[in-house]
Amino acid sequence: MKSLSLSIIFTLLFASTIWAQNPDGADQRKLLRTGQLVLEEMQNSPDHNIPAGLISRAKAIIVFPTMVKAGFFVGARYGKGFATVRAKDSGEWGAPAFLYTAGGSFGFQFGAEAVDLILLVMTQRGLEGLLSEQFTLGGDIALAAGPVGRHAEASADVFMQGEIYSYSRSKGIFGGVSVKGTVITSDVDANQAYYGKALTAENILLSNQAGEIPESGKQFIKIFNYLAPHKKRN
Repeated sequence: MKSLSLSIIFTLLFASTIWAQNPDGADQRKLLRTGQLVLEEMQNSPDHNIPAGLISRAKAIIVFPTMVKAGFFVGARYGKGFATVRAKDSGEWGAPAFLYTAGGSFGFQFGAEAVDLILLVMTQRGLEGLLSEQFTLGGDIALAAGPVGRHAEASADVFMQGEIYSYSRSKGIFGGVSVKGTVITSDVDANQAYYGKALTAENILLSNQAGEIPESGKQFIKIFNYLAPHKKRN
């Protein structure tokens, strides 16, 4: 069991090394395109989409396309993703900040899978957690599974009071899956590759220090404003 657990951890570390090899921002452009597809596919599924009223009130969206999870009693996970924050005045999404996630867990679990993960940040406290150097899902910030489908709108309005709601799609076989305990951290190297400057998530999402947004970033913003539009309350 010990050798298998070490093998899993080594595999995830090897994957993180490959993801880090990115001399021209190509990996970030691909990550943004993949994240757009994940959200689009989820929203085009009537019985599994994110309620429009809920996503319209989100202060930020975090997307981790293909987060790797593996384990045999001792689990591990690793993934690259990005976040974008709504502008307070216009309600439109801003420049993406790149993140990475890592975590471990103990308990009854087995198998391996790739998970497409979307997180909706609903509160100011959740947003402040996102902008910190790192935060832990379900630890520093309250985490709940988000409602889905065409009949979820009413329940989202009446019952949901969470700070962050999670939506995920699984590919593979895994027992005892949970994203609680996952640590999310600014990916300064990825931001450097994309923007040409070593920036944290706070620098990009709050302080607007990204400067000139690459063309792929501008296209990303247009697509996200279409997929997750802002609706002002009456």
